[in-house]
Amino acid sequence: MNNRRTPIGIALAAALALTACSNDDGASSGDGEGEGGGEITVWAHQGQESEVDALQSAVDGFNSSQEEYTATLQLVPEADYTSTVTTTSADSLPDVLEYDGPMMASLVYAGKLAPVGDLVAAETLENQTDSALAQNTYPVDGEVYGVSQFDASLGIYASASKLEAAGVEYPQGLEDAWTVDEFEAALEALAAEDEDGQVLDIKENYGAEWPTYGFLPVAWSTGKNIIEDNAADGSLNSPEVVAAVERFAGWREYIDPNTDDAAFLDGRVAMSWVGHWMYNPYAEALGEDLVVLPLPDFGAGPKSGQGSWAWGVNPESENAEGAAAFLDFLTTDDQVAAMTDANAAPPATTTVLESSELYGADGPLAIFAESLQATCGDAAPSPDCVAVPRPITPAYPVISQQFSEAFFGAYEGGNAQELLDTAARAIDLDFQDNDGYGLR
Repeated sequence: MNNRRTPIGIALAAALALTACSNDDGASSGDGEGEGGGEITVWAHQGQESEVDALQSAVDGFNSSQEEYTATLQLVPEADYTSTVTTTSADSLPDVLEYDGPMMASLVYAGKLAPVGDLVAAETLENQTDSALAQNTYPVDGEVYGVSQFDASLGIYASASKLEAAGVEYPQGLEDAWTVDEFEAALEALAAEDEDGQVLDIKENYGAEWPTYGFLPVAWSTGKNIIEDNAADGSLNSPEVVAAVERFAGWREYIDPNTDDAAFLDGRVAMSWVGHWMYNPYAEALGEDLVVLPLPDFGAGPKSGQGSWAWGVNPESENAEGAAAFLDFLTTDDQVAAMTDANAAPPATTTVLESSELYGADGPLAIFAESLQATCGDAAPSPDCVAVPRPITPAYPVISQQFSEAFFGAYEGGNAQELLDTAARAIDLDFQDNDGYGLR
């Protein structure tokens, strides 16, 4: 996941899509097999300043490390990035493009990503973590279509002192995650000690991709996939998922709307349901009082999301060899460490993950690394795994929109069964209209 919000977005005007590239002619066209020196055009989303600085430093480092290729970086505003890529034809895309993890299948289906298994160095793929490989592998052909510098994970940040003042015992790791009943009891105990009874932040102020990334783990933790054999009906709207969504909706009285995005930072709430990207500001605000906990267990073990921004090669590039060289450079230890130091994200390479002060065995975010190392991959969620990739299918934009609307519709008081039934029908109609997108 993008480390804040990733709008699927409204299509940009054609002029923006075609002029976002930094060279006059746009990306060169070809078949993805081109070789040779020269310019490599690169598109990336304009994230937080520290990420932009790390990426620009990587581009400069690549250019100075060899004389054969020159990479030229074009940043596109984050809110417009995905729609820019999806509305731009492949022959106008750059040689190298960044993409948000769950959009990979859509881009492959649209002919905008080339397999990288025969392009990048073997050691580049060998060093990718299992969770990164799971998110970047297309299920139709089993090919890897991208490489990642970092991943994403979810949990609950909490104030240890507030929990202790309310007499709440809290998990020490994944193995003793709160059950749903225990989590609800913790909310009740905290609310009893709180002036307005609002003790949990779930980032209601976030939009776009957040509802899907943040709350699919509620469904997965029941042991159910939301899509089975290209169908949502019977899975997304199963009794288990409906019951879990209803249970979550019942916690609304304990949740701060967080319109100022400061509920946890200002101490209004004791807990915040969010991802790794909030660690730096939360740690600065709470210091040693900050603890990081797994999400609650709805029956099949605690679950977490995974997947974030990744890098791929345009099949139309005439400079695929240079593009691959750039990806190899981006995923070296120095560049991955620089980027993950900048954004506090879990490293997506095994070497940097093992040496990370944040995510190593004794690091404050070790629970996130442990979750990602226990990825479910393409298997159904079970008590044996934790991190689950969002559905890897070209239908993902529809799935994300429908799940988000149904989940928050129920949260706001709607009928969960009816909302999830409607979402399942819409998703299945999309599969039907597109002949299953070629997925088996």
